[in-house]
Parts: sequence; C-alpha cells; structure tokens
Amino acid sequence: MSTTTVTEAPARRAGPIRLGLSQGLLEIKQFLRTREQVTFTLAFPAILILVFGSIFKGTIGDGVKFTQYFVTGMIATGLMTAGFQALAIQIPMERDRGVLKRFLGTPMPKWVYFAGKVLMVAFIALLETVILLTVATLLFGLKLPSTGATWLTFLWVSILGITACTLCGVAFSSLAWTGRSAPAVVTPVALILQFISGVFFVFTSLPTWMQNVASIFPLKWMCQGLRAVFLPASFGAREPGGSYDLPKVALVLGIWCVLAFVLCLTTFRWTTKRDG
Repeated sequence: MSTTTVTEAPARRAGPIRLGLSQGLLEIKQFLRTREQVTFTLAFPAILILVFGSIFKGTIGDGVKFTQYFVTGMIATGLMTAGFQALAIQIPMERDRGVLKRFLGTPMPKWVYFAGKVLMVAFIALLETVILLTVATLLFGLKLPSTGATWLTFLWVSILGITACTLCGVAFSSLAWTGRSAPAVVTPVALILQFISGVFFVFTSLPTWMQNVASIFPLKWMCQGLRAVFLPASFGAREPGGSYDLPKVALVLGIWCVLAFVLCLTTFRWTTKRDG
C-alpha cells in the first residue's frame, strides 16, 4: 500500500484547510482500498459483539446485561484501535518504505502529513462507532442516550479519548525498529490494555493490582466515561471510586493528550534508525 501526498502545485496555491482536507481524503481512500485493514478495524469489533452477546446473556447487577457493559468497552476499544493501534503500525511501515523521507523532500508543510492521519482516524472512529451502536441496538437491545447531556458526555469522552489515542499512536510509532516489527510491538500492548481495562471483564472483578495498572492508561478511563453514557446512574456505585467520576475521566484523558503531544514533538522520527 503506497501513501500519496498532495502534489507540489496545490502546495503553492491551496490554503491550509484545503491542504489538510486533501491529504485526509487521500488517507481515507487508501484505508478503504485495503481490505484486510478495513475488515480488521471495522468488522472485527462488531463480530466480537455478536460472539460475546450470543454467549453471555446474563445480568451483572442493577438490571445491566453483560452485553451492555461489553459494548461500552468495545466502543472504547474501537477508538483505541483507530487511533493508537492503526497509527503505531502504519507509520513505521510508511517510514520503512521511505514515504516519510520523500514527504520531507516536498514543499509540503510537515503538519499536512499529520492532518491527513487525524482526519483518517476521525473517519474510522466515527464509522466504527456507528457500526457498533447499530449492531448492539438492533440485536441486543442497547439503549441509546436519551438526553442531550448524556450525548454531550458521549461526545467529549470520545473526542478526548480518540485524541489521546491518536497522539499516543504517533509517539509509539517511533519504538518499532522496522515496519515489519511494528505489529509485533503494538498488538500485544493493545491486547493487554483491553484485558486489564474492563473491556472483556467487569473492571471491579479484576485483581486490585491490575486495576491500578490499568488506571494509568487512557483506555480504562474511556471505558469508565462511556459506561456513564450507556449504563444506569445507579451502576456508578459499582465503579472503583463509587461513582463514574466524570471530572477525573476528563482530567486523566486531558493529561494524556498533553503528555502524548509532548512525546510526539520530542520522539517522532521521519527516517529509519539505519538512515540516522
């Protein structure tokens, strides 16, 4: 899969908004042309909901079905996959093929490359969330938010979460020595975070030390924020702190956005390590 950048001519006459949108459109087109990536990113989470929803049909308390609990985690996982996992694997591959090095040789501002990635991630995250909500609503009776305040919570948790994951993905992309090694470096990290963050299991049923480790990373807080959206208010008493604690969710995700942005500025590499 080759990555294309906006050509030199548009760089001279197009404004910043047009440059960013053009690069984003190219990134989205390339994503949609890669069947394996589309299948894994969009279909796999929906398949997991179908499998888990068909197997686990009981409730976990306060009238909450396991499927309801699981869907909130899968939406958070979808955001993490679109931002962190996709970019942490894709960028090293493009770096290995010399795409980033060639980009530096064009008159295109560096920010255009990242703008394209951000727009691609936003597109994937939105599409995946719609798919997951549709499957869960039609097949497993998931109740969508009924008030404007709840939808607003859904919006800011998703925006902060996807921003943190995207920036973490860009920063983490510098750890892989080669594009070929990137999946082996990134995938285990993503899977471990899912298992300890309350995606596949009720978070409070996990060992305390595991909960403490998960609390360091964004995924746990994304899951917690989304539970406040899709689960009853009474279920908040089952959270580790006795409530959904949305202010703390916003604080931790905001801190991760700032921290990951600093890491991006200080660690991102345009060339491979063997190029120096």
